[in-house]
Amino acid sequence: MGQLLLPLFPVDSKMITPTLGVREVDGTVYYLHSGMPIFSHLSGDLNMFRYITSNLILQGLCSNQDIVDTFHVSTDSVARWKKRLLEQGEKSFFKEEARHGRSHKLLPEVLDRIQGKLDAGKSNYSIAKQEGISEGSIRYAIKLGRLKKRQVHL
Repeated sequence: MGQLLLPLFPVDSKMITPTLGVREVDGTVYYLHSGMPIFSHLSGDLNMFRYITSNLILQGLCSNQDIVDTFHVSTDSVARWKKRLLEQGEKSFFKEEARHGRSHKLLPEVLDRIQGKLDAGKSNYSIAKQEGISEGSIRYAIKLGRLKKRQVHL
């Protein structure tokens, strides 16, 4: 029996494999299998891109190298995304970040402890060594106003 569906793709499609293509129309990226759309996402949505490309690999529609060659991303990144989908599932690509823009080491009790040391006149470097954080973290917290550096008067 011959082929029932010819893989026809729009002219502006970029081919990932002979039966899998991708094209962008009006800010939306479409993934086409044998000419039929199977996935889509907004062109700036990196998490959805990572999820879809990992999914295509796991479904056996393309290889890691096909994604690397087509989208010019690193081999390590593609392997990491695929592993993440396998081990943690699709929700791992779309979950809210738990930190909400806050440092995971500079929690309120740590900030209080560091502020006490700054008030005692200790240097950023010595405090960072004691607390097991980088000196840059302390400088950044000072810059944001979360910590106050004691003024030295001569």
